[in-house]
Amino acid sequence: MTLPTTHVSFPAGAVTGESTVLAVHPLDDGRHAVVTGATPFHPLDHTWPDQPADLGTLTVDGVELAVVDCLTGAVGPDGGAPLVGADIPVRRGDEEWSWLVLHVLATDPGDLVGQDAVLAVDAARRGALSASHSGCHLLALALNEALAPRWRKDPGRADAFGHPDFDSLAMASSVMDTEASTDTYRLGKSLRKKGFTAEAAEDLPALADALPELTEAVNRRLAAWVAADAPVRIDVPGPELTARRQWHCELPEGAARIFCGGTHLHHLGELAELRTELRLSADGSELVAVTRPKRA
Repeated sequence: MTLPTTHVSFPAGAVTGESTVLAVHPLDDGRHAVVTGATPFHPLDHTWPDQPADLGTLTVDGVELAVVDCLTGAVGPDGGAPLVGADIPVRRGDEEWSWLVLHVLATDPGDLVGQDAVLAVDAARRGALSASHSGCHLLALALNEALAPRWRKDPGRADAFGHPDFDSLAMASSVMDTEASTDTYRLGKSLRKKGFTAEAAEDLPALADALPELTEAVNRRLAAWVAADAPVRIDVPGPELTARRQWHCELPEGAARIFCGGTHLHHLGELAELRTELRLSADGSELVAVTRPKRA
């Protein structure tokens, strides 16, 4: 039997839900994955694993089972067991495949198929991850603005406010946890060919020398946005796990939009503070931003 693509409610901020168990599959590491028709759990994305998986519980017939991991699985048109991670041979969202949220249990739960399950996400952990993810997007916009004078030509890609999109053009990795988001940017030949300069010029100091001033400018912008208590939402075209969702924030400068599959705050007033630390590698080849939200 080919399972239907899982419907998800986490984009709206849901942390609880009820659904029928459709399948239980053993995983290669000895754990077991429970598939339900719908879920509030956010799984680790196998293509861009920036936000860690939700944890929580799955309760069936009064028995509470710990969800120790949550993964993205995919089943081909011929059915079979779900493939996970690098074993998935097609692009995310391939319409011939079913895309599943796998609720991972440490042990075999037995035959749960057809039974109703109550799903509950660790709400405190989700809230911390959402704060880090929203902070990551705000950092991207503030950093794009602060670095705009360093572009000598139009790189062909702009953010929601018309600034050259340094964040997406230079991004090497983005990882968040319950304490912070860490974004690593590569400042190599490819970026320089697109028009970015880290060297000193008549109107600019070298990036290494400008880093303290740059950090201050970014943090001023982040503080202003937090103080504005801008509303945040996720625009969702459909309930499927693979729907192409978009983060939307009504900042004082206008509406900011970034495609994103993660979870977020509902408004920036949920933060008391948001600050970033910028670090440049000794050889100048990498810029790292560690952005820490402080919950209100």
